[in-house]
Amino acid sequence: MPFSNHSIFHPAVFFLTGIPGLDISQAWISIPFCCLYAIALSGNGMILFVIITESSLHEPMYYFLSMLSFTDLGLCLSTLATMLGIFWFNAREISFDACIGQMFFIHGFTFMESSVLLAMAFDRFIAICNPLRYATILTSSRIIKAGFAIVIRGTTALVPLLLLLKRLSFCGSHVLHHSYCFHPDVMKLSCTDTKINSAFGLAIVISTAGVDSILILLSYILIIRSVLSIASPEEQKKAFGTCVSHISAVAIFYIPMISLSLVHRFGKHAPPYVHTFIANVYLLIPPVMNPIIYSVKTKQIRKALLKIFHNPAC
Repeated sequence: MPFSNHSIFHPAVFFLTGIPGLDISQAWISIPFCCLYAIALSGNGMILFVIITESSLHEPMYYFLSMLSFTDLGLCLSTLATMLGIFWFNAREISFDACIGQMFFIHGFTFMESSVLLAMAFDRFIAICNPLRYATILTSSRIIKAGFAIVIRGTTALVPLLLLLKRLSFCGSHVLHHSYCFHPDVMKLSCTDTKINSAFGLAIVISTAGVDSILILLSYILIIRSVLSIASPEEQKKAFGTCVSHISAVAIFYIPMISLSLVHRFGKHAPPYVHTFIANVYLLIPPVMNPIIYSVKTKQIRKALLKIFHNPAC
C-alpha cells in the first residue's frame, strides 16, 4: 500500500526472536540464561551493597565501581523480562512504545557504562601518574558531578535518536532478530528512508563509545609511560596490578560491542543464530564478568565480601 509523504504507520506490536531453529528447546536454553542473570544481579547487587556499607571502600575508585555495577544492573533488568518471557512462555510480542522504552534503557545504560569506564581510566591515571594530588582532584563533590554528567550524557543523546525512529513507517515485516529491541534491528524493518537515522545513530556511537575508547587508550599510554619510568620492577608490577581489573572490564565491554556492530553491518549472510548469540553476549557477559573480576582481582572488595559471608549477622 503506498504511503503519502506525511503518513506514518507504527505497528501495534513487534515480534521478538529467541534462538533461531531451536524453538523446541527454548525451555532448556533458558537454564543457562537464568544462571547468567542470577550471577549478574546477585554479583552486582553484592558489589553495590559492600561499597555502600563498608566505610573503608568510600574512596573514588570504589565509587566509580559502584557506578559500573549500577549500569550493569540496569542493562540486566532492561532485557530480563523479554528474554525470559520468550524462553519460558513464548511471549514474543512487544508493543511499539514498549520497544522504544526498552531501547532507551538498553542504549542509555550502554552509553553510561562506556562513560563510567572512561571515568575509571581517569581515576587510574591520576592514582598512578599524580598520586600526591589524587585526593584533591577526585573529591566527593567532583565524583557526584561526574555521576550526574554520565547520566545526562547517556540519556540526552538518545532522545532525538528515538524521536527520529518514531517518524519512520513500518509497513513490512515486524519480526525482530533479537530477544530485545535494538535500534539498528528496529530501523531495518522500516519501509521509509533511514539515512538520517543511520547517520545520527553512527554519530552518537562515535561521540560516546568511540571517543571514550580513544581517551581510555590514551590514558593507558600515559600510564604505561609513567610506570616504565619507575626504577623498581616490584613497583612496576604493583602499579600495573591496580589496572588489571579495569583493563579486563574495558575488554569485555568493547569487544562484544564491536563484534555486534560488525555483524550488523557486514554479516548479512551469517547464520541467524550468530546474530542472536553475539547480541546476547553483548548485553550479558559484562554484567556477569565485572563483579567476578573485581571480586577476584581487588583485595579490598574480596575482603569486604568475605567479611559479610563470615559474619552474616553483622
